[in-house]
Amino acid sequence: MSKPDELLVDVAASVESGHSNQMTLTVVAGGAVITGRLAPEAVWRQRVSEVLADSARLTEFSAVFTATTCEETAPTHLHFHVARILQGTVGIPETGGMYRVAIGDVSAWTVGDFSYSDQ
Repeated sequence: MSKPDELLVDVAASVESGHSNQMTLTVVAGGAVITGRLAPEAVWRQRVSEVLADSARLTEFSAVFTATTCEETAPTHLHFHVARILQGTVGIPETGGMYRVAIGDVSAWTVGDFSYSDQ
């Protein structure tokens, strides 16, 4: 998108201001379908930092995600947790992952998440 969807920016701002992680969203970005719950950026960064800190090979990158910003501007990214990239009949990873998506890259979106069923 050349100009980010103002409604999607408002949704992201609401998640940020309420510090809630209950909003589920599905987006299409770069041809990929990503579905899951949004998290405030600070919460998302903390969780990524914890995962990296627990890794024997990636511990040194943990500090990158704990840096804070003091800017109070409109959100530019969506921060997904417990999210999956939908591919065929499966979601990758099955347990959910952490994704950061630029709002300007979202070409379509809907409230709620999608899942597949064999039934």
